[in-house]
Amino acid sequence: MAQATAANGQIRALAVANTNIVNEVCQRHQMWPVAAAALGRTTAAAAMLGAMQKDKERVTVQIIGDGPLEQIIADADGEGNLRGYVHNPHVDVPHTANKKLNVKAAIGEGHLWVIRDLGLGEPYRGGVPLVSGEIAEDFASYFARSEQTPSVVALGVLVGVDYQVRAAGGLILQLMPGASEGLAIMLEHMVKDLRPISSLIDTGSTPEDIIAEAIGELQPKYLHQLPLRFRCSCSRQRCESALIALGAEELDEMIKEQGEAELTCRFCQERYLFTKEELMALQARIRQDSTQDQ
Repeated sequence: MAQATAANGQIRALAVANTNIVNEVCQRHQMWPVAAAALGRTTAAAAMLGAMQKDKERVTVQIIGDGPLEQIIADADGEGNLRGYVHNPHVDVPHTANKKLNVKAAIGEGHLWVIRDLGLGEPYRGGVPLVSGEIAEDFASYFARSEQTPSVVALGVLVGVDYQVRAAGGLILQLMPGASEGLAIMLEHMVKDLRPISSLIDTGSTPEDIIAEAIGELQPKYLHQLPLRFRCSCSRQRCESALIALGAEELDEMIKEQGEAELTCRFCQERYLFTKEELMALQARIRQDSTQDQ
C-alpha cells in the first residue's frame, strides 16, 4: 500500500496490490473466479479506505445485491489488517461480451455501504445505490455523494485458468478541498489512458509505480508505505461469548440434540468445536452470573 499527495497537496493518491491476501481468502473459501474478482476489488477498496483511518480505527465495506453473490463484506483498519468474504463463493455466471468475468451480473442491483468505526461508540454508516455493480464506479459514486469528495477509482483482479489470482489491486485519486476545476479536468484526461490495474500488477508494478504511471506528471510526493496482511479477529473466546449470549435454555437444547457445537468463522473459515462438557460449563457460568445479578 502506498500513499502520496500531488499537485501541491491538491490531490490525494492511494494504491494497493493485495494479490496474496486475495489468494489466501480464495483458498480458504474455495472461491470460484467471479467471486474472487468481486472480493478482490472490494478488499482493495477497503484496504485503501482503511489506510485513511488512524491506527485501530476500522472500516467495513458491505455490498448487498440481488445477484447470486448476494453479499460481499470486507473489513480493514489503519494498521493494514484486512479480511473479507463473499456470501456465495461458488457462483458462476456467463462472461461479458468481451469475454471478461461478469462481476456486474454476479452482484446485480443493490447498495454499497461503508461503516466507519472511529472508536467513539456509534459507528458512522453511509451508503449509495449501486450505479454499475462493477465496484470501482460504485465507490466513486460513494465518495462523490456520501463524502462530497470527487474521486477516480480503479480496481482490478486477474484470475488465471487454474483459479489462482494472478493480480489484484486498486487506485484511488481524490481532489482535496480547494482543488481547481482545471485540475479535475486534467486528472480525468491523465487516467483515461491508464492501463488496467490488474495488468500493471501482473507485469510487476508496485503501488508506487501505479501512482507514478497515473499522475507522474503532477510530481507525487510519497508519504509512507503500509504493509497489508490477512488477519482475522475471530477467537475461541469470542465464540464462547456468542454461545453464552444464546442463553442456558438454548444451550440445553443444543446439548440434547447435537451433543456439541461447532462454530465456523465467516471470514477465515476457522472452526471452533465445543464439547458437551464445555457447553455444560458455559451453562453453569450463565446461571452463576444470573444468580449474582439477582
